[in-house]
Amino acid sequence: MPSPYPREFRERVLARLAEPGATVKQVSREFGINHNSVTNWRKQATVGAGEQPGLTTDEKAELTRLRREVRRLKEERDILKKAAAFFATEDARRS
Repeated sequence: MPSPYPREFRERVLARLAEPGATVKQVSREFGINHNSVTNWRKQATVGAGEQPGLTTDEKAELTRLRREVRRLKEERDILKKAAAFFATEDARRS
C-alpha cells in the first residue's frame, strides 16, 4: 500500500533524521507522525541505497503487480478449465 505521505515529506524527515543527535522518537514528534513510520522509512532508504539486503520500493511494487497478475491469470485458467469440461460433457451428450 502506498504511503499517505508525499515523497518530499519522507525525504525531509529522513534528512532531519540523518542530522547528528537526531533520534527517531524526536524526529517523529517534531513532524507529528508515528515513530514506526520513520523507522520503516529509514530501513527502506537503507535497502534502496544498497546498504542493507532486501527489496527496493520499486521491486516491491513490481512484485505486488506481478502477484496480482498471477492471481488474475489463475482465475482465468480455472474458468477456462471449467468451460472446457462443460463443453466436453455437452458434446458427449449430443453424441
